[in-house]
Amino acid sequence: MSLQAPRTAWFGQPPGLTILFLTEMWEKFSYYGMRALLVYYMTKQLLFSQEQASLVYGLYTALAYLSPVFGGMLADRWLGKRRAVILGGAIMAFGHFLMAFDALLYPALLAIILGNGLFLPTLPGQVGDLYTRDDPRRGSAFNVYYVGINLGAFLAPLVCGTLGEVYGWHVGFSAAGIGMLLGLVIYITGRRHLPPDPPRSERATLPFSALWQPAYRPLLQLMTMIAGLIVIFRLAYEQIGNTIAIWLDTGVDRVLTADFTLPMTWFFSLNPLLVFLITPLLVRRWTRQARDGSEPAALTKMAIGAAVVGLSFALVAVLGGEPSAKVGWLWAALFFAIFTFGELFILPVGLGLFARLAPVGFGATIIAFWFLASFGGNLLAGAVGTLWSTLSSTVFFALMAGTCMFVAVLLLRLERRARPLLANTAAPTQSPAD
Repeated sequence: MSLQAPRTAWFGQPPGLTILFLTEMWEKFSYYGMRALLVYYMTKQLLFSQEQASLVYGLYTALAYLSPVFGGMLADRWLGKRRAVILGGAIMAFGHFLMAFDALLYPALLAIILGNGLFLPTLPGQVGDLYTRDDPRRGSAFNVYYVGINLGAFLAPLVCGTLGEVYGWHVGFSAAGIGMLLGLVIYITGRRHLPPDPPRSERATLPFSALWQPAYRPLLQLMTMIAGLIVIFRLAYEQIGNTIAIWLDTGVDRVLTADFTLPMTWFFSLNPLLVFLITPLLVRRWTRQARDGSEPAALTKMAIGAAVVGLSFALVAVLGGEPSAKVGWLWAALFFAIFTFGELFILPVGLGLFARLAPVGFGATIIAFWFLASFGGNLLAGAVGTLWSTLSSTVFFALMAGTCMFVAVLLLRLERRARPLLANTAAPTQSPAD
């Protein structure tokens, strides 16, 4: 089937992109819907202490970034992309439905982690497989796909969060499971529009020892330092679903009228909504700066992002928001606006930098290294979150602000040291296949 044939194109793109878009949208709906409820469920339904809930949350989100490293290996060497997506989606849906039973919290989280490990690294890889190398639609395809991610993340707190808060936590978790099943059904029924997996004999794999060539060492050292700073940054950043969730519940006045109080989970929809609104403006500005030769370096952008996220935590530290003196909900909305603006400068830019610097044949390995940094940061975020119960909100969020500012300073210093190395790095270091 020709991808250029108008009769097979949906909105100017292959029909397979719509299938992948909808599958990813519903998977993110299930993941973020469940995550929006998790801390509240543990502290209100299961009566976990705040410290215990923080540790469980941190371990869960950390392992969600570690499992794709192994899931990707299984898909590449054994299962293939299609079977990995179907198996991973089924396991995740099973885990979401297990959340309906209080006694099965840990088996449910483990199932979601394992399913995510198979699903996350394999579905995006099929987007590029829809196009030939010279297809002009290839670049914009990932922009369309990314909209699906944020659309699912935007809808999840509004639907699952509202159902969980109003009708019971288990109803919200069940809605997340239904969303995952919908994505799975769409993928299976639309798989005729997707490219087949290549035979195993065509999947080229280089030995890992090839990565340790002397020519690669400066780049590997640089990426290791960046990854270390991302670990530190994420211990503050990932409080968004942990202690920030507690703050929204206890420290924010969410009453709009005598008859209506804003559900606390609705605030988590602001992040993906703002991604929709801000990303095109940033991309347009950076494109114009690149044309003029004035675009900031990647590490400079990341430093700006860390500093702006630090400002969002500083705002909350100044506001306070203790249970006895709650702050207005508009301040919480402003926090999310500043937080998201900073996030777009550091995390997507860092991921793109790693992809660009990856030596030929090791694109997936380097991206897995980025996931490992997220794993370490999220694990620390859970441990640091236990301090919430012993510190005032002002002191706790001031520490988070200071952590982000510390990372910003180190990223700027690293950029000055790495400038000659990055300037001499040729663009073709990334394999076209990655």
